[in-house]
Amino acid sequence: MHTHKLILISSLILVLCFSCKKQKTTDVIKEKEKSAVERVDKKEAITSLSQKMSNQYEKAKQDFLADSDDIDNIIWYGRRTAYLGKYKEAIEIYSNGIKKYPNEARLYRHRGHRYVSIREFDKAIHDLEFATTLIEGKENNIELDGLPNAMNIPVSSLHGNIWYHLGLAYYLKNDMKKAYHAYLNCRNLKSNDDNTVSSTNWLYMIQRRMGNEDLARELLDSITNDMTIIENTSYYNLCRFYKERITIDSLHTGKDAPQDDATRYGIANWFLYNGNKEKARVLLQEILEGKSRSSFGYIAAESDFSRYFGE
Repeated sequence: MHTHKLILISSLILVLCFSCKKQKTTDVIKEKEKSAVERVDKKEAITSLSQKMSNQYEKAKQDFLADSDDIDNIIWYGRRTAYLGKYKEAIEIYSNGIKKYPNEARLYRHRGHRYVSIREFDKAIHDLEFATTLIEGKENNIELDGLPNAMNIPVSSLHGNIWYHLGLAYYLKNDMKKAYHAYLNCRNLKSNDDNTVSSTNWLYMIQRRMGNEDLARELLDSITNDMTIIENTSYYNLCRFYKERITIDSLHTGKDAPQDDATRYGIANWFLYNGNKEKARVLLQEILEGKSRSSFGYIAAESDFSRYFGE
């Protein structure tokens, strides 16, 4: 299918060249072909993913309707609903589930996450704090991914996600001490390298925000060059940048991708706590011009822009 598209694109370019009666170099024509193909491929990938997510949502909904008391059906119906951007509907699903299972930590973990998505941080903190009491003394379990990574290997756990999202909610409220405590509990789980780099990134930023540069640098001791990172490459690269192992120019970023928002926010934040507020303002504004409104980098940029540069 891609071969046919390449032929059509090439033909179109040649027609335009002749109609404009301008001579194009071979390099220019190849560049136009490459650009057009990338646009087609990206569009097809997005369409395919969207259809897959819709199909998964429909299956989760049917499973839930067949047995609405099954805890896994409740959770996956809520998760699949949230993946489509229907955060308030997902919250309602979890709330109804909590009425049936008031001591099920997973329901508070997921509802807390989606309260963050709709910027209701106090409610998120309430849910996630309660979830920490429910998991106390209990075995930690890996959480299956609703949107699997390229290797299809889950890298997060129930306990890790509870502490991680709690830390984020406190961070967004600018309660850095409690955010630090939560992220430290997350990192102390020592579940895998992905968990280490994601939590360390926030821990470092928190201590820099609090003016504790020495402690921030000590937190980077756990970051090495031989870590096995499956999913959180953006956080890993940011940590290596903080540690001066790579340059800021090597942190490639783009628009409208959640993982890129994480990198772009890390860079903007770095300028902010290093005293270059104008550069930070420009970079935060660029994030807010993107479309990934539910990414953590976007939400953090939104909170910071309002706090430091709002009218």
